Amino acid sequence: MKKIKVFVIDDSAVVRQVLTEIFKQDSQFHFLGSASDPIFAMDKMNHDWPDVIVLDIEMPRMDGLSFLKKIMTERPTPVVICSTLTTEGSETAILAMNLGACDIITKPKIGLKDFLNESTIALTDAVIAAASASTKHLQNPSQTKEYKIQLEKKQELSSLQATEKIIAIGTSTGGTIALEQVLTKLPKENTPGIVIVQHMPEKFTEAFAKRLDAICEIRVKEANDGDRVVRGLALIAPGNKHMTLKRSGAQYYVEIKDGPLVNRHKPSVDVLFRSVARQAGKNARGIIMTGMGDDGAAGLQEMKEAGAETIAQNEETSVVFGMPKEAIKRGCVDHILPLTEIYKKIVGFD
Repeated sequence: MKKIKVFVIDDSAVVRQVLTEIFKQDSQFHFLGSASDPIFAMDKMNHDWPDVIVLDIEMPRMDGLSFLKKIMTERPTPVVICSTLTTEGSETAILAMNLGACDIITKPKIGLKDFLNESTIALTDAVIAAASASTKHLQNPSQTKEYKIQLEKKQELSSLQATEKIIAIGTSTGGTIALEQVLTKLPKENTPGIVIVQHMPEKFTEAFAKRLDAICEIRVKEANDGDRVVRGLALIAPGNKHMTLKRSGAQYYVEIKDGPLVNRHKPSVDVLFRSVARQAGKNARGIIMTGMGDDGAAGLQEMKEAGAETIAQNEETSVVFGMPKEAIKRGCVDHILPLTEIYKKIVGFD
């Protein structure tokens, strides 16, 4: 099996030391080296270009975002962000993903060495997923546009119409771009309530939801425990929490809870899809999109068995075809569609 060539760019000597040990000890990787900033890195990488770059954000001489823009324009390469980002910095991380970064690993300001050692699985999984990303979908993402301020005030939740139809969406690597392309096409009217799991760290989902809310006609928000699922609203599961669908009479709402990782993820797509299968049955549609691994495949199968219509993103438009591919292999997908067509399965489902 071909080894994944990895290069690390981080101004912390501790981070470079720990990541060097992690990648050198794992036979899946060929560690090319490290650098303290992108300018030094370019000199080294030009001799042997990596399959995946692990990149910090805050660095001297050239910051991570500037470097990310540069390589996505000149030589698109899968990137995993590994950075010390506060809640305020989560907006920066979301911008990095919108510029083409495949995943985010957050590191604390204290206890850094222990944290990185404990997070080896999450880090190596992220790099493996990034290595399988389609570089043609990393270049020139639409999200680099400026976000205009909406002049029309959004509807308040209390005035939104209750819904008996549910759209459940699960996605991972490449999902931030994919979700924007789908949700921005949805009209404020005639869109059922939507529940979404996007694999993303804690604190980042709120910033991601706010960015989507600013550019979509529908409302988009990070879900809180007890939020009602209503027409014209998309609820995104918070990072590091599972989200399930519940029903009270004719009303749907979400439950946010802690728990163990499922398929190495929290939130897990399977957890959401299984609850939708039980609570909504044929009144739901399940959509699985770009992402590494098989999270969501079993849950989508349960949705189909409960009478729901099921959709998978096709390989040609997926950054990583893992999650849709696993669902298709199970025979539980009714429609395999390009990203540009998926929104049509949401509009007018009533």
